[in-house]
Amino acid sequence: MSTAKTWIQVKLVLPIVLGTALYAFGLLYFIIPNQLMEGGLTGVTVLINYAFGISPSLTTLILNVPLFVIGLKILGGRQMIYTGIGIGALTVFLWLFEKLIHLGWIEPLHTENDLLLAALYAGVTLGAGLGIVFRWGGTTGGSDIIARILNRKYGWSMGRVLLGIDFVIIGLSLIYIPKEKILYTLVAVFIASKVIDFIQEGAYSARAFMIISDHAPEIADQITRDMDRGVTLIPAIGAYSKQAKHMAYCVISRQEFRRLQTIVRSIDPRAFVIISDVHDVHGEGFKES
Repeated sequence: MSTAKTWIQVKLVLPIVLGTALYAFGLLYFIIPNQLMEGGLTGVTVLINYAFGISPSLTTLILNVPLFVIGLKILGGRQMIYTGIGIGALTVFLWLFEKLIHLGWIEPLHTENDLLLAALYAGVTLGAGLGIVFRWGGTTGGSDIIARILNRKYGWSMGRVLLGIDFVIIGLSLIYIPKEKILYTLVAVFIASKVIDFIQEGAYSARAFMIISDHAPEIADQITRDMDRGVTLIPAIGAYSKQAKHMAYCVISRQEFRRLQTIVRSIDPRAFVIISDVHDVHGEGFKES
């Protein structure tokens, strides 16, 4: 393998490893010390830890290995390679942080008086870790493998399968965890989902304008001159009038929103304008790949 290809593989794998490290830290620093919960197969390892005191790193490995083997046979090696990396990295980092906590080098956050703070930080940390892993095409195994298999075999929605697994696991946790801590867990899960979405969609967001007007070419020229933004003119036909016209499509930063609106209204106050949020914009004038 050439040096260039090796470096590309490293750039893909390194974020997955760092993401699993952050996830493992959040689990052992915020979740377990405060007897909160987590969804998925990780939730099972947390429950086993609460019930029997067994190390999460050990149960993560034991539960994931058979699932990984089954997934490898059904889904194939190409889909499972980064999942295998995620499982291995998560197991290693859970073991490492367990040792550091046992040696006293890391003091977990344990609070009875401000569980909301623990839930918020847990959500941010776990969400950031998983968001990084997902963004670079990896997973931490567990219920994700189950969802992929059921989707492949029976066409079941992955989102619904994952939600169902989370619901069952968090429901079972009521056996060992007070109801109020389950409510704090739901706060952490909600925050984590928002952080995952934020990282997946990209920190940079912009606005897309679709402008349908008889004066679309003039509007496009004005935007290009005054704002130095590219505009695409798309041929369109009015369904009612049957008249040919153009639709101008333009992506701008949020700060330029009012400026573009002013240009459109000054040329054609009757223009039909559709505005939508867009995320992770690449290209000239935005983020370069």
